[in-house]
Amino acid sequence: MNNLELKKTANKIRKGIVSAVHSAKAGHPGGSLSAADIFTYLYFEKMKIDPANPRMEERDRFVLSKGHTAPGLYAALAYRGFFPAEDLATLRRLGSYLQGHTCMNHIPGVDMSSGSLGQGISAAAGMALAGKMDGKSYRVYTLLGDGELQEGQVWEAAMFAGHYKLDNLVVIVDNNGLQIDGPIEDVCSPYPIDKKFEAFQFHVIHADAHDFDSLREAFREAENTREMPAAVIAHSIKGKGISFMEGDAGWHGKAPDDMQYETAMAELEKIDEELAREEAG
Repeated sequence: MNNLELKKTANKIRKGIVSAVHSAKAGHPGGSLSAADIFTYLYFEKMKIDPANPRMEERDRFVLSKGHTAPGLYAALAYRGFFPAEDLATLRRLGSYLQGHTCMNHIPGVDMSSGSLGQGISAAAGMALAGKMDGKSYRVYTLLGDGELQEGQVWEAAMFAGHYKLDNLVVIVDNNGLQIDGPIEDVCSPYPIDKKFEAFQFHVIHADAHDFDSLREAFREAENTREMPAAVIAHSIKGKGISFMEGDAGWHGKAPDDMQYETAMAELEKIDEELAREEAG
């Protein structure tokens, strides 16, 4: 995909996030929106995957360590063709397979169930080591929130990954600076994030989470890293794409009401119109 197509897809994913959370009247839009461009780049350009064969042995693996942002991953999977997009409207409904956290047993394209924060990176490191031991060429990507870095298990997994030189592992930190209780630096600062990962023998790369050229360069550098895992610190804006959600920790875990939903969707429609004009030249 070229950058314009990726932008259009990312905006579609943002619409899917907002619609799903509004329909559920619950969920986590802020961190899903900040990671929407990351999901888009990975699922529509970078990763080796096949929606027609979700369990393909040689596929790249993705683990959503910040599991509450499942609406973002669900929207990416749906628009990539893993399941019908209309099912997004069933988010968190009784009997739906699209619950508040991902489940690998019921959702095509999900490689690991998510639950308590911090656990996903451990699972991803285990997958990466298994790939090494089995002589497989697949790569493993895992997405963490910056507030999630306050979990001690994250650093145990980082120590493990660095020790075993897992150069098939890419840890992505969605660094939007906010968590449910406010700015991460006020709640319990994880900074300097880059120096911490470097101390655990990671190759650290900084990227703009909302610029596809920056993401492309970062993931290319990660893929070319040898003898050590990579950490991509993706600098993002919580609630990206919705003016009244951007940079507001209050949108970490609440759904828009009907009026807010209409406003949000109108803003995303305007982005679609701008991209259409850009495409027309």
